[in-house]
Amino acid sequence: MPMKILDVPCLEDNYSYIIFDESSKQAAVVDPVEPDKILQVVNQHGLHLNLVLTTHHHWDHAGGNDKIKELLPGIKVYGGSLDNVRGCTHQLLNGDTLSLPHTNINILSLHTPCHTRGHISYYVTATDQHDSAVFTGDTLFVAGCGKFFEGTAEQMYQSLCVTLGSLPKTTRVYCGHEVFKLLSL
Repeated sequence: MPMKILDVPCLEDNYSYIIFDESSKQAAVVDPVEPDKILQVVNQHGLHLNLVLTTHHHWDHAGGNDKIKELLPGIKVYGGSLDNVRGCTHQLLNGDTLSLPHTNINILSLHTPCHTRGHISYYVTATDQHDSAVFTGDTLFVAGCGKFFEGTAEQMYQSLCVTLGSLPKTTRVYCGHEVFKLLSL
């Protein structure tokens, strides 16, 4: 399988994730709150980091964006808002797609509000395989859902049951906190 995912424990209970193509060594990172730790893992695996995928504006997810931009000038930082996601260079809306350069890895932006208004989950697939993953930030956890900071129960229902619930049942779920390896849709 050419698409690989590395989990990087950060802070006390966060996870950042490095998504990469095994043959080209091109990579993306989700919520790089500890950029030095991320770059150490990237270098250990001989990867080239192309882009940052930020799930939401809280410091324990977006707090490393400015530093990673400083360490890797020109890196693209994606998120749900240019205004409140620290370091964001490219805003994504629900249904926007992008690909990891020089790979067959595709990324679909899913607006999953309630924890924050602009919360984005990222559904990632490779075109030549049936393997898929979703990075849910603080919307979906192993033991439930995130706190309702900026939304309503109706929005959380939509995010969990409709948006994330419509993904293929074989999709692996990678949460922003908690043990992620036990959860599948």
